[in-house]
Amino acid sequence: MSNETTIQDEGEVLLIDKPLRWTSFDVVNKIKRACKYNKIGHAGTLDPLATGLLILCTGKKTKVIDTYQAQEKEYTGTFVLGKTTPSVDLETEFDAEFPVDHITPEVLETARKTFLGQIEQIPPIYSAVKVDGERLYKKARRGETAEIKKRSVEISLFEIDSTNFPSIDFRIICSKGTYIRSIVRDFGVAAGSGAYLSVLCRTRIGAFELKDAKNLTDFIYQKRVELKLPVDE
Repeated sequence: MSNETTIQDEGEVLLIDKPLRWTSFDVVNKIKRACKYNKIGHAGTLDPLATGLLILCTGKKTKVIDTYQAQEKEYTGTFVLGKTTPSVDLETEFDAEFPVDHITPEVLETARKTFLGQIEQIPPIYSAVKVDGERLYKKARRGETAEIKKRSVEISLFEIDSTNFPSIDFRIICSKGTYIRSIVRDFGVAAGSGAYLSVLCRTRIGAFELKDAKNLTDFIYQKRVELKLPVDE
């Protein structure tokens, strides 16, 4: 058995910068096929329109995926006040417009504070949460509705920058299970308007940081070189 095969069996923790419009499962499947991993999974989904840190565990390391999923996460991004979409991001078309003229720095600050600490939120209808055994996004794409239970999450930091209003840049540190799109949706309501997420990037999971993650294409190239596989496939 080669040393490389032994490493793959024992398992690795891979840090990948997820590309825009790729699902987390797209990344897992691409690496599994290209790098000949027998067993691989990710530790926390990112939406297709989000980029940033994706932790993948291979081999025996897949046994500790839950440990990484439970860790604190940090995100940066931008949301825009005054319009909404059904998915709360740009996956779907705009469905309503709202006023923003009344929104002052004081309104923004009051809204921001309501999201600090332990809060309850309802996941977006366009999400991977299962209701009656089916992913919510599948119901949403068929135009169906569903009763979605609230969940308790914790926001330890929520910074906003309204320099480019009505676009709001933000940074959030939150617990496992937090839906940033839910925060954006509810922030719009708290500000007496509507909002949608335009940019999202996960910058940290626990002690793992995006700056240490590898570009997907570069990772696959390097791994195939290590495995002595063709690199032009």
